Amino acid sequence: MADEAAGSSPSRVHGKRLWCMVPERARIHMALTALQFSYAGQHVILRTVLNMGVSKLVFPVYRNIIALLLLGPIAYFLEKNDRPPLKFGHVMQFFLMGLLGITCNQGLYLFGLENTSPTFASAIENAVPAITFFMAALFRIEQVHLNRKDGKAKVLGTLASVAGALVITLYKGPTIYGPPSDSQYLNQSHSRLSLLGDAKEKNWTLGCICLIGHCLCWSSWIVLQVPVLKNYPARLSVSSFTCFFGILQCSAIAGIVERESQAWQIHSGGEVFAILYAGVVASAMAFAIQIWVIEKGGPVFVSVYLPLQTLLVALMASVILGEQFYMGGIIGAVLIVAGLYLVVWGKNEESKFGKERGEIPSMPADEGSFLFQSLLASSSK
Repeated sequence: MADEAAGSSPSRVHGKRLWCMVPERARIHMALTALQFSYAGQHVILRTVLNMGVSKLVFPVYRNIIALLLLGPIAYFLEKNDRPPLKFGHVMQFFLMGLLGITCNQGLYLFGLENTSPTFASAIENAVPAITFFMAALFRIEQVHLNRKDGKAKVLGTLASVAGALVITLYKGPTIYGPPSDSQYLNQSHSRLSLLGDAKEKNWTLGCICLIGHCLCWSSWIVLQVPVLKNYPARLSVSSFTCFFGILQCSAIAGIVERESQAWQIHSGGEVFAILYAGVVASAMAFAIQIWVIEKGGPVFVSVYLPLQTLLVALMASVILGEQFYMGGIIGAVLIVAGLYLVVWGKNEESKFGKERGEIPSMPADEGSFLFQSLLASSSK
């Protein structure tokens, strides 16, 4: 037994050495790719359980309970010495963050996803960093220099992202690509979708409006984090309190609307898997990965990878759900991605210009940039 233990130790050490031999930049790229795969999988998995008939009001309750059970103990022990005393003002802020970041954010997302597709839900979410910038500029958290190329790029990128979201909402257009039309594939696709319970027509416009509301709530929550984290500098604890109040709010709403016990029951292993995936992978684990990537590579790295999620979702949705590609969605997605890159480029140029001129950044380092806050918030999408 001792020999086996001794023999296993060098193996673990060798594995750690191999991981350390990988360049840090490559590890960052690997982590970001894995992160976007996890979010892409969430879009498809949640759409699948919605097709099964899972309650859109009950699902967030279970999901956030899982996230809180993971984040709460970690926050308690790791931030025991950093967590300031809890005051009434903090409680009100956490309550508002739970309302915006979980109750409204996740609720609108599920309603929007049910009436559109995972591809378009992912595409619209690419506008969140740009919308966040617009709100941050409106509240003077982010400065905009219209006489410089970085300021013009940020404004143009914001307008492009909003225009893309409007195109997706108002213009569906002809089908550009769809699954093969042969009878065998159609029969297989019909059987698969029938099994999932996708029997009703989608209200595309209503779904897109819900997704736009989801992005607005998400961005508002991001902006709200700036003063909250400044007064309560314990990020894991803030996320835990947000989950706690989100659970209370979602439970109250679901308890009023979903009065039948059937809606609260978990009927299949697929629903269990979706709840665990959303709570563990798309919330708790994603939060830890993003914190590490931001620390090692900075927020620009994470933002550049966001469009990868849309491509991955499109591929997964086409293969698994048989979703079609429409002209309006493609045009809107291109505008959103272009706008995102303009905002990121403008922010990066502004940082370079500030360093050359010795200017004070538009947002203090202890509060973090709007992109940093955006990426922290995406862990509770």
